[in-house]
Amino acid sequence: MDLIRHLRFFVSVADEGHFGRAAAALDMTQPPLSQGLRRLEQFLGVELVHRTRQGAMLTAGGRQLLPRSRLLVDDADRLLAEAQRIAHARGDVHLGVVAAIPDPLITACVSALRHSAGATVSTTVGSTVELLGDLRAGLCDVAVVEHPALVDGVEAGPVVKVARRVIVPSDHRSATAERPTLRMLAGLTFAHPPRAANPPAFDTVLDLLRERGLDPQVASARDDRAVLAAVAAGTSFGLTTTVPSNAPGITWLDLAPQAFALRVRVAWRPDARSQAGARSDTDARSHAAALDRVLYRERLR
Repeated sequence: MDLIRHLRFFVSVADEGHFGRAAAALDMTQPPLSQGLRRLEQFLGVELVHRTRQGAMLTAGGRQLLPRSRLLVDDADRLLAEAQRIAHARGDVHLGVVAAIPDPLITACVSALRHSAGATVSTTVGSTVELLGDLRAGLCDVAVVEHPALVDGVEAGPVVKVARRVIVPSDHRSATAERPTLRMLAGLTFAHPPRAANPPAFDTVLDLLRERGLDPQVASARDDRAVLAAVAAGTSFGLTTTVPSNAPGITWLDLAPQAFALRVRVAWRPDARSQAGARSDTDARSHAAALDRVLYRERLR
């Protein structure tokens, strides 16, 4: 959970006394705000707000936790402002890249930003949920994230498909079949990043598998390396953007390549800027455009 972000939801609802007004103040829609507040209550184990037809009223627990919540949110804002001041004074561009992106594409993105921005590029590799949280918090200038994803509070560019293939153990019957099918993979677990990394994309992939007659058990694998290792162990199949190679114990299959392609898009926080105004919406869009050009060249290669 992005605790600071969800505490910000709580503080805004407390200040406005109404979910609709709080959502407007945070520049988001009401459903994700309400869902986020419920997740915070579940995480803390305390009901914070009574939901009424007239608006939102703090519970006794909410009134006790509000001052501390406000302090944490305010301190986080001060920390981020100071970090941005220091980083932007050096002319750095902070790039976030989802872990599913192949290494050559990551280096291509870094190189494009370095030359278009004329600045040092620092890179964070993480899950889509983590990177979007960094964008909203101002810790990241621009990021390549997976689609679909909840992109409230940020801007996002067009969706681009990156080749992603099914991989199976080399000694599995599908590896030598003349016409392999997904149903042949029944009995293998599906090595894939956990749902928390990006719930919408996780659910989309599982729906695609089920539509094709396969309802696998999921084995959590944080990134491509973990997926490759699980498949090489002989108990799992997976999806990878790593190009086919002679990796021992692994066979690449061309099964529904369009359906299982990795969908990514560039996201940025349009109002992210330092207190001195060193960053602007124009800067963010320029960075995003440079990354879009890289992704477009690499689509389904």
